[in-house]
Amino acid sequence: MASISSLGIGSGLDLNGLLDQLNEAERGKLKPIERQIETQQVKISAYGELRGALSGFQAAANALNDASLYQSLSTSVAGNSVEAAAGRDAAMGQYAIEVERLASAGSLASARLEVDLDQALTDSDQKLTLHFGNATGDTPQAIDIDIPAGSTLEDIRDAINAHDGAGVTASIVNDGEGYRLALMSSETGEAASITELTFSDGFFADGIAFSETEGAEAIAQAGQDALLNVNGIPITSASNQVEGAIQGVTLSLTEEGSSTVKVEQNTRAVREAITGFVEAYNALKGTIGELTAFSGDSETAGDLLGDSAVRSIEGRLRSVLAGGMEAGEGGFSMLSDIGISMKLDGTLEIDQQRLDSVIANDQDALSDFFAGDSTTGGLAGQISETVTQLSGTNGALGGAISGAESRIESLNDRYLRMEQSIEATIARYRTQFGQLDGMIAQMNQTSDYLFQQFEMMNAQLGRD
Repeated sequence: MASISSLGIGSGLDLNGLLDQLNEAERGKLKPIERQIETQQVKISAYGELRGALSGFQAAANALNDASLYQSLSTSVAGNSVEAAAGRDAAMGQYAIEVERLASAGSLASARLEVDLDQALTDSDQKLTLHFGNATGDTPQAIDIDIPAGSTLEDIRDAINAHDGAGVTASIVNDGEGYRLALMSSETGEAASITELTFSDGFFADGIAFSETEGAEAIAQAGQDALLNVNGIPITSASNQVEGAIQGVTLSLTEEGSSTVKVEQNTRAVREAITGFVEAYNALKGTIGELTAFSGDSETAGDLLGDSAVRSIEGRLRSVLAGGMEAGEGGFSMLSDIGISMKLDGTLEIDQQRLDSVIANDQDALSDFFAGDSTTGGLAGQISETVTQLSGTNGALGGAISGAESRIESLNDRYLRMEQSIEATIARYRTQFGQLDGMIAQMNQTSDYLFQQFEMMNAQLGRD
């Protein structure tokens, strides 16, 4: 049987070319399926874009569904001596702060040692003791550090730094005439201040001792507590981070001087959350508009034009936004009550003056409206739950995505079956063309033979 590469050799016909044309014509049957698959893939991509916009709107609603948002406080500071941060339990008001002194850490430098850094200072296991100021609580007034035999000054430094809870950081200072072991308290304040460094009897090896020359003695600088007053009340703090001086407020002392701290309701955070909610919904509407748009001039349509899932999503959200909430006396039941209205194009707009008034005067009612109370959920929670339902497997969007994925799977199976059928058809054509090529070749051979016989007969009969 003739192979595809030898088709036409026997007959002289372009059977390979004809087979290619038939193959191309047969594969044309796959084009409609490819277009359908592409359509579903485009839809899935568009659904993904819609899901992203819905998630953004849900996140904005979740921010409003947090009751703590409406209880948050903010601080403002006039002056440079303090910074302030308010917690939930802070007491609102205005506070005059006078910082008289910042807290500082104590330091101590040992007497001078005129030795080499790699010289062993001990010839037996020894002990040194760190002494602190009026230490209380978990901080002992003295801490012992074990020093092994043969330790150099660097080894002593490292032993102090390796001791868990030593309360100091050790370093070595060269004062130009020798070395000193320098200690800095890890914390500020008088209680944590390093005040003395003592060595056990016989600590140093023979021939090693502190220098007795003038200026070689130990140098200490005591740590200090911070001194401040709040509204005239004197306060002492071991740290420059002061808690408890003002209920629920942490003060960070930065320099000496006067400042005024004001603690008030954080209206800015609420305003930003509501503005973000409106912007997220309008962004969602914009995404839907792009996905369902139609241009008569260019005759182009959005990827989800006429899509039933989109109509369902819009309808559900519009119903929740317009449905309102049950409200008690003095409460809010509709978005319009707080200055948010829906325009003719379906987007939301804010009456800033009305919203500012509500935020400034009715944050409790605003919290009940969006976040609900102890017995009833709020509008923001309803919106978030609606988006979750819409995006779920049985929701409008989740179902649409699952449907498109199922259609692609079905189309892929159909494509594979048709492709296999086409390959079988082309294989049959190839076999038939091979047979045709052989038949024509045989006929040509017979024709040539007969022609030769007639020529010989004509020659024998003396015919031209």
